Amino acid sequence: MESEKKSSHVSDMGAWAMNVVSSVGIIMANKQLMSANGYSFTFATTLTGFHFAVTALVGMVSNATGLSSSKHVPLWELIWFSIVANMSITGMNLSLMLNSVGFYQISKLSMIPVVCIMEWILHNKRYSKEVKMSVVVVVIGVGVCTVTDVKVNAKGFICACVAVLSTSLQQISIGSLQKKYSVGSFELLSKTAPIQACSLLVLGPFCDYYLSGNLLLDYKYTYGAIFFILLSCSLAVFCNVSQYLCIGRFSAVSFQVLGHMKTVCVLTLGWLLFESALTFKNIMGMLVAIAGMVIYSWAVEIEKQSNTKSPHASKNSLTEEELRLLKEGMEKADVEVGQSKA
Repeated sequence: MESEKKSSHVSDMGAWAMNVVSSVGIIMANKQLMSANGYSFTFATTLTGFHFAVTALVGMVSNATGLSSSKHVPLWELIWFSIVANMSITGMNLSLMLNSVGFYQISKLSMIPVVCIMEWILHNKRYSKEVKMSVVVVVIGVGVCTVTDVKVNAKGFICACVAVLSTSLQQISIGSLQKKYSVGSFELLSKTAPIQACSLLVLGPFCDYYLSGNLLLDYKYTYGAIFFILLSCSLAVFCNVSQYLCIGRFSAVSFQVLGHMKTVCVLTLGWLLFESALTFKNIMGMLVAIAGMVIYSWAVEIEKQSNTKSPHASKNSLTEEELRLLKEGMEKADVEVGQSKA
């Protein structure tokens, strides 16, 4: 039993580590690819289409070689999920373009309470006081170290709302679809990736033209740009797989809370590699966020222990109830036997 627990903890840590490393790596690669000082590839939505195309290709090869199995998931569920996921990607890109960076960060932070509310509405899930407290600490910490100027307009606010709601719903749906159809994380990803890739590669260039004013066909590809596109696509496979793994193993809320470790890593690496400014405010915010993540892990562990204890308590009470009913039945039987003898 203990060896199973240890192996489970190791695999959990492996999933989180893969998600953090691949996510931070893809952010750094995309920064070099898309920045003016790099290769000025300003087609974020189309690049996401490339990501899912490579992920779909990996899934097809895996299924063809027998490394993974394919279970049935209704096509309408896959299409609905892909629409929500694509709305999330497009909404995030539009929100970043139309709003200030500060408001964009606030909208990302609001996903944690939105996921909590949506899980309560959809799945009647409730959270302990410790979990709520830790979520507040994480939000405050990340907010302090990332939010600077906050400017908002009507279009940007609508896009941010669409992005937050669709992203929250997408992350909840990943876990619910895995449980509903008993499919693994990679199996589900290999089914949704082709639909997302096709739709994003068709609509992506138009969306990117609206966002940046540049046409994909006018871009001049260099060996360096091609290398970073391939690197970004390779890291995206690990990032997508680990996202489905983490949400399947834990929950959308846990993914959001502990996922802010990536924000801390990106700020630190930006300071080390790109000479970005790192102020005392940033450092204090990161420390508060890390403290909140530690509190959250502790709160989830307490919740798990209380959930494992509760079935035993109900079992004992049920046994006592059964004993009482059995005793009453025996007493009644004795009375009936006595009456029949009389």
